[in-house]
Amino acid sequence: MKRLFVKSKLHRVKVTGAVLDYVGSISICPALMKTADLLEWEFVHVNNLSNGAHWETYVIPGDPGEICLNGPPSRHFQKNDLVVVFNLIELEEGESATHKTVFVDDDNIYTECKEGIIKS
Repeated sequence: MKRLFVKSKLHRVKVTGAVLDYVGSISICPALMKTADLLEWEFVHVNNLSNGAHWETYVIPGDPGEICLNGPPSRHFQKNDLVVVFNLIELEEGESATHKTVFVDDDNIYTECKEGIIKS
């Protein structure tokens, strides 16, 4: 039996922009992508702590410190909103993986990463 787990999470990152006239996606600071083990084109969920909106999209590398919602989600996410970005991993019974929760400061600069083992 397969189970679904949260693999990586960017916790309370600040939206730096929202661009309606873009094909779609979320632009994320490359350093945060690396720390959270997120790859370009990887599918993520984005939850807006400011208004409760939830969006699903894919990651593209942005500028340092950038968290920008592109395309349709720009209608639900505005500059300075706090969001949680996370992705999922599916594991078979007996498999394991590493979970990462990445914390940032007010400028979206990495401050801490808590890791744990996911056991299915």
